[in-house]
Amino acid sequence: MNAERLAQLLGQVKDGSVNVDEAIEELRHLPFEDLGFARIDHHREIRCGFPEVIFCPGKTTEQIVEIFGRLATKGNNVLASLAGQEVFDSLAATGKYDGLRYDSVAKMVVLEQKAAEPSAGFIAIVTAGTSDMPIAQQAKVTAEAMGQRTKMITDAGVAGIHRLLGHVDTMEILQQANVVIVIAGMEGALASVVGGLVDCPVIAVPTSVGYGASFDGLAALLAMLNSCASGITVVNIDNGFGAAYAASLINRKITLSAGDNAKGGR
Repeated sequence: MNAERLAQLLGQVKDGSVNVDEAIEELRHLPFEDLGFARIDHHREIRCGFPEVIFCPGKTTEQIVEIFGRLATKGNNVLASLAGQEVFDSLAATGKYDGLRYDSVAKMVVLEQKAAEPSAGFIAIVTAGTSDMPIAQQAKVTAEAMGQRTKMITDAGVAGIHRLLGHVDTMEILQQANVVIVIAGMEGALASVVGGLVDCPVIAVPTSVGYGASFDGLAALLAMLNSCASGITVVNIDNGFGAAYAASLINRKITLSAGDNAKGGR
């Protein structure tokens, strides 16, 4: 349930089109619904602005399908992250969900039940190499499911930095973005380069791409944490979802603030 639906429900109780018992039944699982193996946080969108997202690893397909269904009944968009093809197939087989789709690169299942108005500003997503694309796609799918516009710049790593600096269009995207997500494996140096070029928050995502001494992304993680460029924050290895969620919160606040200023608010 979101704030809009809650206000609508209270209005219906007030005008008599919904009685108190019916309203109580709808609110019964607010703030959470206990399934025994999971407690679904239906209150999260009211608190945080976005519904709960299903993290699939470690859960059985049956558990994911059950959680997905309970979230979907509230009318919100539903995301399942790091989901295998079998999860999507099982959800599709229920025949319940129009518009259900699977992004095989990002490994994400998306159910869009309400179209969000695209954000005024956008989030730029930059990858060092093509091998970082699965994490970049995870970030893109997450941000767009949360109503954010994104623009992607791919294969712009420091091994050929002219690919980043030598294109006017690329630099314009970076300088016009409200938030930049930089995704890089190997030594993770791209985050420092981008951080020195833009005047907005940069969220760095180390990936597990690299040879043995990259230690499955640890080298990139430490390099990004030790960046000499100001304005960079770092999420965990391969966490494109977390980067996009944080970027969406930032962009959403900027968009709301711009709207308030346009109306004469503070």
